[in-house]
Amino acid sequence: MARRVPGTRSAWQHDRPAGREEMSDVYDLHIDTDVTVQLNDCCKEDAQAVFDVLDRVYQMEDTSTPNPQSATGPAPTIWTATFDTAGGRHEEVGPVHLTAPVGVTLTGGYRAVDEVEKVLATGFDIQSLQAVSGDQETEARLLLASR
Repeated sequence: MARRVPGTRSAWQHDRPAGREEMSDVYDLHIDTDVTVQLNDCCKEDAQAVFDVLDRVYQMEDTSTPNPQSATGPAPTIWTATFDTAGGRHEEVGPVHLTAPVGVTLTGGYRAVDEVEKVLATGFDIQSLQAVSGDQETEARLLLASR
């Protein structure tokens, strides 16, 4: 039985029929493009301002907005959207006004999270609060404020 060394290809992989990709090859092609953006305890206008900045640069994949009618009492509000850093309009971003500082959590591949953080820095003052790194992805916690 042949042993495979991580990061190398075995002989049978080179002799595959054309068009046949191994699952890891497909995964490598699409890794590090989606970033989930969570905004904590901010008003709808500030959430929209942050998402508008990212939507001008990247393609928005998914969004989740809180439903005020479903709340039964005081609860934190979290606005969530997912952006594909490989697609989008890639427009220039200028400074954006927020009514109050906004807590942001970015989750995704290392390169994609770094790219989103750089875009946010073009529109807002950013304070990095914490970063948690995993095997395939990272989480960055930021505090955004108006410039």
